[in-house]
Amino acid sequence: MTATTPLVRHPLDPLAGAEIARVREVLVAAGRVGETTRFPSVLLVEPPKAEVRSFVEGDVFSRRALAVVLDVATGVASEATVDLVKGELTSWQDLAVGTGQPAVLLEEYDRSADLVRADERWQAALRRRGVEDFSLAFVAPLSPGHFGYPEEEGRRVLRALTFLRDFEEDSPWAHPVEGLLAKVDLITGEVISVEDSGDVPVPAEHGNFDAEHVGPARTTLKPIEITQPDGVSFTVDGNEVTWEGWRFRVGFNAREGLTLHRIEFAENAGEYRSVAYRASMAEMVVPYGDPAPWRYWISYFDAGEYLLGKNANSLKLGCDCLGVIHYFDGVVADDHANAVTIPQAICMHEEDYGILWKHTNILTGAVEVRRSRRLVVSFFATIGNYDYGFFWYFYQDGSIQLEAKATGIVFCGAAEPGSTSPYAAEIAPGLMAPVHQHLFCARLDMEVAGERNSVDEVDVVGIPMGPDNPYGNAFTTTTTPLTSESTAQRMSDSTKARSWIIRSAESANRLGKPRAYQLMPHTGPALLAQPESTVAQRAAFATKHLWVTRHDEAQNFPAGDYPNQHPGGSGLPTWTKADRDLDGQDLVLWHVFGPTHVPRPEDWPVMPVDYSGFLLRPHGFCDRNPALDLPDGAKGCAHCPPGQCGCGH
Repeated sequence: MTATTPLVRHPLDPLAGAEIARVREVLVAAGRVGETTRFPSVLLVEPPKAEVRSFVEGDVFSRRALAVVLDVATGVASEATVDLVKGELTSWQDLAVGTGQPAVLLEEYDRSADLVRADERWQAALRRRGVEDFSLAFVAPLSPGHFGYPEEEGRRVLRALTFLRDFEEDSPWAHPVEGLLAKVDLITGEVISVEDSGDVPVPAEHGNFDAEHVGPARTTLKPIEITQPDGVSFTVDGNEVTWEGWRFRVGFNAREGLTLHRIEFAENAGEYRSVAYRASMAEMVVPYGDPAPWRYWISYFDAGEYLLGKNANSLKLGCDCLGVIHYFDGVVADDHANAVTIPQAICMHEEDYGILWKHTNILTGAVEVRRSRRLVVSFFATIGNYDYGFFWYFYQDGSIQLEAKATGIVFCGAAEPGSTSPYAAEIAPGLMAPVHQHLFCARLDMEVAGERNSVDEVDVVGIPMGPDNPYGNAFTTTTTPLTSESTAQRMSDSTKARSWIIRSAESANRLGKPRAYQLMPHTGPALLAQPESTVAQRAAFATKHLWVTRHDEAQNFPAGDYPNQHPGGSGLPTWTKADRDLDGQDLVLWHVFGPTHVPRPEDWPVMPVDYSGFLLRPHGFCDRNPALDLPDGAKGCAHCPPGQCGCGH
């Protein structure tokens, strides 16, 4: 290799297709690629912060990629680091056995399903249920968790449940074959076991929701048109976006999907101040609360086991996004390290968001009102039966919101129609949807008005009756500094309006107080599995609503690098044993949130969006309301009476 210049413009640009091709070329030249070599993931190794901060357009900069390499003949997995500028393999390290498996390959879904279908024990189980046409059977391979079973130790395993279809396009999720579970060794090609128990009938009612099966669409809705006749208010230069006082970079990778970098805000057209260095959806876990043999082990790690970005949707105007849209493509590596472009993987647009501020002067009758507008940056990923949308909202008042949207099809088992269970709800005749959680973990590498920050926990509390509160009406706030990693493992508390404030150690506002941002958490339970359970060990990050750590370039994923079949304890619980000092340091916040789903009939056959998320808002970051200078919509408006408009026209 003789390459000497980067193939992208900026150190934080996502991997380009040519860079992914270069990874493969380097490894082929090094003799590391054979017929049985596969690539579960190829990710950008982001450069050190100091290099990024000092970068000036036109500089030559470093670019590295980390390829996870799997030999599907031997099961040996390795990490390869490639210098993309020099075109050199700079490191190669085999992964230790028993420390987790690389993410599931796309080809392994079909491979494991084919192995199960060919197994005589599985075929006998279907025949016992009266099924002779195996072509309509849908085998759903899933990551197995980790339970220390001897037959799984040291092996790359998937477990497989079975669903039936009445015809090729029929939704299989409506027809689970209860009591049938297969276990596959993906390396040897052995079906390790087939468990077949019970005679529960397969639910017969279909779960299709296309127009053909639902019937004619309602005709009562009148069209809504969203137009911006003068164009958009944002500008895009490569991957850098500027809009209404905001400046940030858009990124994308196969594991996390959408990432945001170098987020800055300028109040009232003043100087840009840093808010966060990087923000992403770093991991999520979907643990099921049903102890039945067919489901107790289900706990999807959708980023670490399946890769959110690799499963991103190609978004469509009028369906996924409305308005005047700017799209960013996503580029990922397939199982053979060939570049694959996902067109329109990220959608960005503006949308009206109602009233931002308003006041009517009771003395003069004068009205001042300004409408809010927000910038939306989003992507969707489909993992099996569920679909997840992650929407980052930027507001004109300096706030940032992340909204996670869970939709798709609930994962079901079967029972006799009319059955009841403490762990599942009947949502269609004989179709049982287990209780489960969707616990997301956002990684927020904060940089509030400088590189050095501290975090306080703030509660709102009442004051007991006494000399300080003689009338009983007083309440105040209490502040607890989170000064070490052991003390910064926290739970939210809605009864105290608990929030966390990230304060700058380098910059003060005009009142002499540290510039700060406030994390307003999502209210809901953390992981409900028992502390001794394997899922609590593997998804320890989900047992707290907040963790705070010192920044470390090697610490990026809260459940560790390889949660698939990992025995547990990796990631946040290991890192925080160092109990590093957090006062005035380069800090990363890990915020866990998400819905606990007790299914209902209205979730079938496709689930309306379940919303969850959090808000980051300025808390003394600005010197006053940063949206004071928004234009008055009443001036020159042809749609409303003079002086009474706030419609934004």
